[in-house]
Amino acid sequence: MAVWSRNLLALSLFLCFLLTLDVHARPANMSSSKDKSPATKDENEILPPDHLNGLKMEMDGHLNKDFHQEVFLGKEMEEFDEDSEPRRNRRKLIEIFTKVDVNKDRSVSAKEMQHWIVEKTKEHFKEAMEENKNSFRAVDPDGDGYVTWNEYKVKFLASKGFDETEVAEKIRKKEELKLDEETQEVLESLKDRWFQADNPPADQRLDEEEFLSFLHPEHSKGMLRYMVKEIVRDLDQDSDWKLTLSEFISLPVGTVENQQGQDIDDDWVKERKKEFEEVIDSNRDGIVTMNELEEYMDPMNEHNALNEAKQMIAVADENQNHRLELEEILRYSEYFTGSKLMDYARNVHEEF
Repeated sequence: MAVWSRNLLALSLFLCFLLTLDVHARPANMSSSKDKSPATKDENEILPPDHLNGLKMEMDGHLNKDFHQEVFLGKEMEEFDEDSEPRRNRRKLIEIFTKVDVNKDRSVSAKEMQHWIVEKTKEHFKEAMEENKNSFRAVDPDGDGYVTWNEYKVKFLASKGFDETEVAEKIRKKEELKLDEETQEVLESLKDRWFQADNPPADQRLDEEEFLSFLHPEHSKGMLRYMVKEIVRDLDQDSDWKLTLSEFISLPVGTVENQQGQDIDDDWVKERKKEFEEVIDSNRDGIVTMNELEEYMDPMNEHNALNEAKQMIAVADENQNHRLELEEILRYSEYFTGSKLMDYARNVHEEF
């Protein structure tokens, strides 16, 4: 009886623990890198990043919720956060406004915003190239300027906690590596991506430029198309390599379990539907082809930059003159910077 009572008590405590867990579900296509286990320093150096700055869509097909801020702030994005002093942020935003306003008429046109977006995107590109130099050195210790798949495989598994010397020896002897299922799946995905980045004539090794396109597909037309193909494959339900609206906004069954999750889902569907109909589906035929998605994803497409500029202006253009005044951009600071400014209009003209 005493044993049975202890077991009952243990079961009761366990059930209480389960009830205290956060059961709020996140829709599948609302994922964020913040939800994932943080990568180690070694993994960060040699693994393709989950998030690519300046791209409208994430690697997994989710919309980039920070895109507007990334193409407006460039490398200065980190300076605007929730803990920053509002007055300092306001002055910084005014400084940015004066730079965007090239002709100094105290307003920003779509063309001026377009040129600014292109420049900020180039900043992200340059930053990725600098980071790639360190990443390439991490996988090319002999400094011969090339990395084979096996060399990369050794470094990847070492970053996962495997003994580097032992792995290298087993690969050299062509012995079987005992890997868990998750690691094996990641490795297979990386291998496919690796050989896509290997420019013709394929030699099964990557130089620094090819390694850059391996980590950052936005730097290569071929790899950008590969990324688009992967996204379409994941969302396409009838295997026709095209996306309908229902495919683009669909969520797996069971991903929304409560009202809070349903509210998130509804907002997400509205945003995604708007992006599909007004931006991605360029010929408005209700179907998104791989070419349309590739054009939408291309960060250096100046036509896209102009459309984005017009869209950003429309959000804050309260007087409907198709331009942005300083007061408008300050009033909508959260959209442009992610940081809400308090008393945005105070002393605007004096500071300007």
